[in-house]
Amino acid sequence: MTSHLLLGIDTGGTYTDAVLFSEAAGVIAKAKALTTRHDLAVGIAGAVESVLEKARVPVTAISLVSLSTTLATNALVEGQGGRAGLVMIGFGPEDLKRDGLLEALGSDPVLFLPGGHNVHGGETPLDMSALDQALPKLANQVSSFAIAGYFAVRNPAHEKRVRERIREVSHLPVTCSHELSSKLGGPRRALTTLLNARLVSMIDRLIGSCEDFLKLRGIHVPMMVVRGDGALISAAEARLRPIETILSGPAASLVGARHLTGLENAVVSDIGGTTTDVAVLEKGRPRLDADGAVVGGFRTMVEAVAMRTYGLGGDSEVRINDRGLKAKIDLGPRRFLPLSLAAALHGDAVISVLEKQLRATHAGRHDGRLAVRTGLPDHLASGLQPQEQALYDRIGTVPVALADVLLSTPQKATLDRLVARGLVHISGITPSDAMHVLGRQAQWNAAAAHLGLEIAARMKDGSGQPIARSAEWLAQMIVERLTRQSSEVILQACLGEDGAGAIDPATSLAVDRALKREPGIVRFSIGLDRPLVGLGASAPVYYPDIAEMLGTDAAIPAEADVANAVGAVVGQVRASVTVFVTTPEEGIYIVNGAGASERFVDQEQAFGVARHRAQTMALETARANGAEEPAATMWEEIDAPEIEGGRKLIEARFIASASGRPRIAHH
Repeated sequence: MTSHLLLGIDTGGTYTDAVLFSEAAGVIAKAKALTTRHDLAVGIAGAVESVLEKARVPVTAISLVSLSTTLATNALVEGQGGRAGLVMIGFGPEDLKRDGLLEALGSDPVLFLPGGHNVHGGETPLDMSALDQALPKLANQVSSFAIAGYFAVRNPAHEKRVRERIREVSHLPVTCSHELSSKLGGPRRALTTLLNARLVSMIDRLIGSCEDFLKLRGIHVPMMVVRGDGALISAAEARLRPIETILSGPAASLVGARHLTGLENAVVSDIGGTTTDVAVLEKGRPRLDADGAVVGGFRTMVEAVAMRTYGLGGDSEVRINDRGLKAKIDLGPRRFLPLSLAAALHGDAVISVLEKQLRATHAGRHDGRLAVRTGLPDHLASGLQPQEQALYDRIGTVPVALADVLLSTPQKATLDRLVARGLVHISGITPSDAMHVLGRQAQWNAAAAHLGLEIAARMKDGSGQPIARSAEWLAQMIVERLTRQSSEVILQACLGEDGAGAIDPATSLAVDRALKREPGIVRFSIGLDRPLVGLGASAPVYYPDIAEMLGTDAAIPAEADVANAVGAVVGQVRASVTVFVTTPEEGIYIVNGAGASERFVDQEQAFGVARHRAQTMALETARANGAEEPAATMWEEIDAPEIEGGRKLIEARFIASASGRPRIAHH
């Protein structure tokens, strides 16, 4: 039973999970440790050591390690990531206005170079003089580069030349758009490449931390990472294309949900600390998003599960609007460091601040909130503006009251920028704290949670009354809000899948009446046509009520808390390659993709080369991605309408897909 164990690790925003899995016996042991953002290896080591101890097996029993993570998704949802320089070849400033590219770019630098190719791979000469002029200075202002060339998917030569030059001068990581997608649509490909470049250092740190720890423990086995479509890729490939790991955690949870429940059709909702991810299982497979994954409001070109990610979790910020006659509570989208967790990590530093605020005769505007550095290495805090640096210097590694940090109103925006860069955590009340107050969660410091909710309960609403009569009362309000908001996001995801996305459950009066089961002459009811699978450590606490509100059955597997880590080890390696054939003029056929452009005068010969290239490259890529013995399947899409009595080829696409189980170490 223990000769070939697979170790699954899932690094989430709050927890790192580890499972030891046997293909014959299922989950042998599972463990959790807090994710340590300043040094991810600490959290990984904590979870793995704990699971090895529980299973009482030697490290030599492990033959494969597989990692899933929500770090890339969380970074994009929370607007975090390194600063990247974007180089556009053959594009102009007006192209930034398409596909949300300008918005995604924010204040990151962009350079436009003459060059690029046409649809058949023919080139416009490349001029790199603007790059040579800007590079020495730029290299000190960014942590990575992204390159997008006009029609680079048909001919990537210019992207490659620019990449070589940037590496030569800056020695920084560089991402080219042709490495990420074979789809046309320059601005969206540029956006995907930019986001990839921002994530490089984060995913590199995660994989490096994991590898260092495994080496230290003598675990010398292949290491895989879950991709956004649920397939596995080797750690080396994930380092080059971290964007492919967006939605890695959710994809792994879907693969895990299917494996743990055996359900063919279900709505799967995974609640973490930062996000709730909702997806649909149809005939045992996750639906894939044909248009590319949407994360943090941006549509990328990454093929991933059709997963909708919402900024709602156990550690979501509790926002109290006290302006109306009755106070209203909303949750998210930002993640806070729960007060109960901050006090578990920093003890009296947190408790004493909260006690002092509770004793004060007048309530302060920032009561119940503290700030603390996340502990990221100093070089990742480079390039701060003077006012950001001054504020960052005032915040230390021990939480301080927000009121002592913010000396003027404009500094609130400065603090938000530090939070967005992932340099500072704000600590405040969250649903996790409410659960501690109600005694339904107990892993952190309940006293701090109680103090935080007491401080918040004193706030006055528009009628001059305290918003809640006690901390327990407020805790119940927060949990009810989480149940309702979760039901709304699950409905929103399902309505979107049904093509009825125009109905917004958060504002629809009919949905409101149905969820509240309000009596009336007209009775509204609502329900799902399949069970709701609840995943995540807190799923057993929240999901029975959510399923009841949605009029369906709850399916919460025994291993709901580690479904992602299970999904990480039961997946397959998959690779897909597309090769194109186009006709620039009568009787000439150009083959592009999976190698240099080739020109033919015979259509069948061009098609034969394209088929061979696609299949060979798919198998090669699957092996490079870590597959043991991949098998390939092939299909063709030929666009050749009848024109004046004869068929005229516009474009032919030859798509090969190769898949197999990952290589394991044979001790």
